[in-house]
Amino acid sequence: MTKALDGIRVLDMTHVQSGPSATQLLAWLGADVIKLEATTGDITRTQLRDIPDVDSLYFTMLNCNKRSITLNTKTERGKELLTELIRRSDVLVENFGPGAVDRMGFAWDRIQEINPRLVYASIKGFGDGPYTDLKAYEVVAQAMGGSMATTGFEDGPPLATGAQIGDSGTGVHCVAGILAALYQRTTTGRGQRVDVAMQHAVLNLCRVKLRDQQRLAHGPLAEYPNEQFGAEVPRSGNASGGGQPGWAVRCAPGGPNDYVYVIVQPVGWRPLTALIGRPELADDPEWASPEARLPKLAKVFQLIEEWSGTLPKWEVLERLNAHGIPCGPILSTKEIVEDASLAANGMVVRVEHPERGAFTTVGSPLKLSDSPVEIERSPLLGEHNEEVYREELGLDDEELQLLKANGVI
Repeated sequence: MTKALDGIRVLDMTHVQSGPSATQLLAWLGADVIKLEATTGDITRTQLRDIPDVDSLYFTMLNCNKRSITLNTKTERGKELLTELIRRSDVLVENFGPGAVDRMGFAWDRIQEINPRLVYASIKGFGDGPYTDLKAYEVVAQAMGGSMATTGFEDGPPLATGAQIGDSGTGVHCVAGILAALYQRTTTGRGQRVDVAMQHAVLNLCRVKLRDQQRLAHGPLAEYPNEQFGAEVPRSGNASGGGQPGWAVRCAPGGPNDYVYVIVQPVGWRPLTALIGRPELADDPEWASPEARLPKLAKVFQLIEEWSGTLPKWEVLERLNAHGIPCGPILSTKEIVEDASLAANGMVVRVEHPERGAFTTVGSPLKLSDSPVEIERSPLLGEHNEEVYREELGLDDEELQLLKANGVI
């Protein structure tokens, strides 16, 4: 069966996480992604290794379904080969520091001369302005995009989220821009620039906090458990901050992830009071309406926790679901890896690797009925040099050997 992006070639000049996460999604959708690496390889091949002299899980889990070639773009022959690769590609993705590709001799004007149909996607830390040249990392983007200021408990410091919203979150935004540019090319015949900044992507994911910043001008945020409000949106622990209050309540036996997140909807209040053994609260005017409960949300969830704390989280889940009460158990990373339903849905996948053996990775969250995804292992460094340079660019054996000897590939 053909794939959604069959026939699209992506020149992947990315490294670490934000760029590789984007190009891996494109590969899963069927694009031919050629990962162009320095002769020393993507730095994450050696970072956080769990097995000596083998590509790390950091690398393997972000570079599945790609081909790898090496190229020293600082050499004249390297620049010539890069020019030919650009000419033959539909998309180029890079996440170097600002101006790095320009300094290679491949500014946007030059790329347009080489291939006017190319979509050139850049991921940077920040947009134009005072932050442009700052180095961006995952948590730096969270810090400057609105996430950390609003994550954590009221009396504690700003916290990073475990979700990689700065890196992989930016990668998803980048893919959306690339797909839009490819679609527009079908009518214009032209490629275009796609620019995505990590700070901007995090801010987009924090839009509800910007909503609440504006609501503060009209008074306290009743949906938040905080007692006092200043001039900015506070950290509010596990409160959803939405129209329906929620909280993580402890379950037995009290381990670090023995919690269930419970949302209290108006329609769910009566069955919830029966479950927790306090049916009289269903009709008590001090508790019966959402407006009455909002000022004492801490007490609401304390009452629920007095009940949930005596039961395992899976039993709490079952009892709440039986009454249609929205909830979800806090799943640890171990539980997720061992979750049979996630495996059945292709979201937790075992992949064979020639050097490290089998490893577990995340499957594609994009499910297209006519474009199924099979997760293939990440490539070894330069594994596809001969395939690309000889069979596709037409270099002969003599030149290939010379390029290797001179450190060009």
